[in-house]
Amino acid sequence: MTAALPQVHLALGLLLGLWTLLFLFRIVLTWYPQVDLGQGWGRLVGLPTELVLAPTRRLIQPIGGVDVAPVVWVGLVSLLRELLVGQQGLITQAMLRASAAMG
Repeated sequence: MTAALPQVHLALGLLLGLWTLLFLFRIVLTWYPQVDLGQGWGRLVGLPTELVLAPTRRLIQPIGGVDVAPVVWVGLVSLLRELLVGQQGLITQAMLRASAAMG
């Protein structure tokens, strides 16, 4: 299990970082309503983010006509990334303990 920790750490860090970027792109693209997130390259941003944004919008209504769900998810994914693979993250600490135990 400990041998796989560096790969899990890297993959999870990259995945969560990519997801954060997609949410940030989604926020920026709200300024351009003519961009269709269901067509072409917009699907690369729209599909992976809409899976969690749709249920979130049912819980958190737009504030002043502004959809805040992507902002909420940027915060949640960033927090999750920090808790798991950040400098003091759980996986990071497990890797440090495993390397200390070996050497």
